[in-house]
Amino acid sequence: MSTPKFLHSSSNFHTELKRRVNQYFEELQKPSTGNFKLFFKAIFLTGSYAALYVHLVYFTPPVWLALLECVLLGCFTAAVGFNVMHDGAHGSFSKSKAVNKLAAVSVNFLGASYIMWCMKHNIIHHTYTNIDGVDDDIEIKPYLRMCPTQKHHKIHRFQHYYVWFLYSLLHLFWVFASDYKKYFSGKIGTVPIRKMTLREHIAFWAAKIIYAVLFMVIPIIKLGFLPWLIGFLTASLVTGFIISVVFQLAHTVEETAFPLPTGDTNKIENEWAIHQVLTTANFATKNKLICWLVGGLNFQIEHHLFPRISHVHYPAISKIIKQTCEEFNIKYNEFDRMRHAIISHVLYLRKMGRLA
Repeated sequence: MSTPKFLHSSSNFHTELKRRVNQYFEELQKPSTGNFKLFFKAIFLTGSYAALYVHLVYFTPPVWLALLECVLLGCFTAAVGFNVMHDGAHGSFSKSKAVNKLAAVSVNFLGASYIMWCMKHNIIHHTYTNIDGVDDDIEIKPYLRMCPTQKHHKIHRFQHYYVWFLYSLLHLFWVFASDYKKYFSGKIGTVPIRKMTLREHIAFWAAKIIYAVLFMVIPIIKLGFLPWLIGFLTASLVTGFIISVVFQLAHTVEETAFPLPTGDTNKIENEWAIHQVLTTANFATKNKLICWLVGGLNFQIEHHLFPRISHVHYPAISKIIKQTCEEFNIKYNEFDRMRHAIISHVLYLRKMGRLA
């Protein structure tokens, strides 16, 4: 399908929202990018990630400790992605473009491609959120049915049980399949990607080769194939599970919408900003530990409306956004606790599995 267009609404919701958020930063005279706390967290997370890798590969800890460190490595892989790479890719980590690029390309050392991530996430997902046939984040067919317009299969009756295993495979899929599928097909889902430059082609393959050397070749040489395989699978499964759960709780729950464009005009019924609010949900926004670990991705509404604002500011601007949504009578989806979001996600998947 061709990419849909958004309605040019007479509502000034987006304009008023931007005015109020900009006013917040102007009054406090602070930049909308990251601050010292974010930089310190980035150093801690990336340093811990590197330290775990070095200890596992070059110091050969006992089996029980090695397995524990592999689990931690998986956790830190996700944490670096959430807190460092994600802000960097959106240009919100720092006021410096060079620092943002450095933070963003950290995804190359986590197993995914920076180039493909930006096309898939920044452009497609952030524009066409929850639109079947366009948003690749809800395209897990035929294994999962993520929205009402997708084809129903008998196996989907059990998807709320087996989904957790599939979620754990996400990182492995990134490393070994999805980036290559996008690269060779020239499409992300059904959406063609722009033509890559020679420099981008070289960067894509260089990143893949470097990751393979660091996380496959060197560990196999130092530790042997079987110890590497067990450790690599452990870390990757943990990474995939964490990333998948955080991503899916933000969009595939009972309360979020899955609008489709009208057949005649190929337009979505709402303007872009309202669409983002209705297709997105927040969770556990008052839990400081979760906020710290997931890089503000539990403030998903704020992130989708203002992706170029660093996540360290989301708790503050969320009050502005929530108030504005109330004034414009726009539903603001939010779960007080993470477990409530998980339950809603399970119930939604069960509903999709039973609805023919």
